[in-house]
Amino acid sequence: MSKLPKFQDARLLVGTETADDAAVYEISKELAIIQTVDFFTPVVDDPYTFGQIAAANALSDIYAMGGEPRLALNVAAFPSCLPPDILGDILAGGADKVMEAGAVLAGGHTIMDDEPKYGLCVTGFVHPKKVWTNNGAKQGDILILTKPLGSGILTTAEKGGMVSEEEIKKAIHTMAYLNKYACEAVQDLRVHGCTDITGFGLAGHAGEMAEGSQKTILIHSGKVPVLDGALTYASMGFVPAGAYRNREYVSAEISRNIQGQPIEDILYDPQTSGGLLISIHPGDVQEAVKRLSTLEIPGTIIGEVIEKQEKSLLLD
Repeated sequence: MSKLPKFQDARLLVGTETADDAAVYEISKELAIIQTVDFFTPVVDDPYTFGQIAAANALSDIYAMGGEPRLALNVAAFPSCLPPDILGDILAGGADKVMEAGAVLAGGHTIMDDEPKYGLCVTGFVHPKKVWTNNGAKQGDILILTKPLGSGILTTAEKGGMVSEEEIKKAIHTMAYLNKYACEAVQDLRVHGCTDITGFGLAGHAGEMAEGSQKTILIHSGKVPVLDGALTYASMGFVPAGAYRNREYVSAEISRNIQGQPIEDILYDPQTSGGLLISIHPGDVQEAVKRLSTLEIPGTIIGEVIEKQEKSLLLD
């Protein structure tokens, strides 16, 4: 990445500098577009459900920037040895989530590959002055997480035949649930920073928010919502390889009082289509929690933004 040229444009409001969730380009004083693309290999066996989860994950980048998805294009890879109906089911699942988001699906591109892959390229709209970024957190802000963690651990344990039907059903529902509802619930409040929790896990994405904002983030691990069964399976060793990479990635910038506990693995667990991490003004936090509590998956206060310390991230 360091060898890529640096593009300069006064209208590029958010680029690659802060590892944010999407690019933002100003069209006029009243309109900016948000652009993102995301795709991955199947995390569940059912093709339609995989399509739903992959689409929800891609759409999430728009919501993490405070925007509204308007246009989507399919991005897919599919092996010739599998029946075309499977690809059709994947695309149908994605289309249903795009429709739920209120956006338009207008085609896309598919290539032949050895392993199925699916996602979306999404364009969203946002007011240039109302963009949420991952580097805007302010000292005193309260942190809210809008989905429970543990999907990576549960899907890993499910491959080993350990997860109950009810546990995996809840995990799948959480991954397919759009962040649209949480975004809309707090859109008129004083949100200073936001990111969605995906492959780098809560610790990784919170660390990026802290470093970008030049603050320290304190996470109260006992308040972090966790999917049913995830702590049990973490203690049994069903931890995805990505969690160990995430731990190494943030190790230099983290101070933790929970070392060796299963909750630590949860905080590093790479999430698929995870929730939003919202940094909000303390004067608006109770209203935010009240609104989020009415949703199918409510938000939870998990920490706060404090003055810059030696470490960017504190876990207690």
